Amino acid sequence: MENYVIEMLNITKRFPGIIANDNITLQLRKGEIHALLGENGAGKSTLMSVLFGLYQAEEGEIRKNGQRVDIRDPNDANALGIGMVHQHFKLVENFTVLENIILGVEPNKMGFINKNVAREKVMEISQKYGLSINPDALIEDITVGMQQRVEILKMLYRDNEILIFDEPTAVLTPQEITELLQIMRGFANEGKSILFITHKLNEIMEVADRCSVLRKGKYIGTVDIKDTSKEALSKMMVGRDITFKVEKKEMEAGDVVLSVRNLSVFSTLHKKDAVKNVSFDIRSGEIVCLAGIDGNGQSEFVYALTGLEKSTSGSIHLCGQDITKASIRQRSIAGLSHIPEDRHKHGLVLDYKLDENLVLQRYWQNDFQNRGFIKFDAVREYADYLIDKYDIRSSQGAETIVRSMSGGNQQKAIIGREIDKDHQLLVAVQPTRGLDVGAIEYIHSQLVAMRDSGKAVFLVSFELDEVMNLSDRILVMYEGEIVGEFKPKETNVQELGLYMSGAKRDTAKENVHGRE
Repeated sequence: MENYVIEMLNITKRFPGIIANDNITLQLRKGEIHALLGENGAGKSTLMSVLFGLYQAEEGEIRKNGQRVDIRDPNDANALGIGMVHQHFKLVENFTVLENIILGVEPNKMGFINKNVAREKVMEISQKYGLSINPDALIEDITVGMQQRVEILKMLYRDNEILIFDEPTAVLTPQEITELLQIMRGFANEGKSILFITHKLNEIMEVADRCSVLRKGKYIGTVDIKDTSKEALSKMMVGRDITFKVEKKEMEAGDVVLSVRNLSVFSTLHKKDAVKNVSFDIRSGEIVCLAGIDGNGQSEFVYALTGLEKSTSGSIHLCGQDITKASIRQRSIAGLSHIPEDRHKHGLVLDYKLDENLVLQRYWQNDFQNRGFIKFDAVREYADYLIDKYDIRSSQGAETIVRSMSGGNQQKAIIGREIDKDHQLLVAVQPTRGLDVGAIEYIHSQLVAMRDSGKAVFLVSFELDEVMNLSDRILVMYEGEIVGEFKPKETNVQELGLYMSGAKRDTAKENVHGRE
């Protein structure tokens, strides 16, 4: 009989209106990286939350090294050596990096926190694993990649041996993903055991030893990675064959929809211009992608474009209308839709119901209000239509509080809302972040259909496969400037990487205008 470090046997977890985990068994070997794969809402995060003590299962048992254990809360999990990096980080934004890492297990002397001892241990761990951090930086001032390092260091500081990573690469750049996978391999080589939730099949094939698949709350099976393929895993996950290549016809570009001229945007964090004198056009019937390594001005550019921040100079015209100083609602009415980078901060009101979130951009329209009073029946009917069309899964349908939904289904709610409303330009920032392969296939087809119907799509993505597959034109941004323009058929990932890293730049194209 094989010895397992963790066994979750016949786990069943119910919520109102849904069985999130239906009699699931998962077994983890010591020193292995075990991937957990499934569609959005398949029950992966719920299962790991049961293991970490955030939820209690109604049926089943958990064993560690063959002995049954009771995990009533995360303190019990930590005492058993189980740590978890959550999909949405559990950090206190106005605390420092050091304060977050030691929170709850602070070393103290006579009732006073001994930060010097804590700092010494944290810095020793960070150097050992190559997780360089600034212990005195505030969480609100550091990148999401750095925030994830903080979450990992929280686990290591507590001497956890069983590490749960819930969608750890969903918010990372390609470079940060490569670094994280190397760190995970190092953990496994040391004898730590890893449970790795992800939708990204390439990552599973690259780093995992085994993979267990869930579908709609049920256990489908476990396979050895060396004996399987991406295609086989995707079919296990969604129950059908998936097309990994985007099919699209030749572009038929029309009139200019978006015109950006000499735009600069000041960064209050870095006290300098994050975007510098950028100019380009996007025409109807084309998908233009802004590529680059995270932190090179893409976020600030999108904030200025969508009205979340003010530009310091330059102009933005949408369908001939100057929207440089327009409010967010005015830009929306003018024909701009926006799938934001941070779905929690800029995309959803988490404590509103799903139907309320699905009309956030339209509730004032006559379809949904009469003399200032919301027409709730119309809102519910429209929400049910979007829920069905975009396969938005939740425990109580339109009544569900959005905070309780999985990250992937929160993303699908935003995508459905923004694509469905009347618009001429869709600004899509990381639109497939956190989505499974079936949902990605569908969203890609929707973006191409929008382009073919004469809409303009401005895509910002760190997924180079997505950039190469979807784009008609690629603009590369480095340190706030456009340093190159490419057609996907005339370039490759390696060349894009050189421009993204600043190793190459085309000075003739620093200000890129749409092609006639």
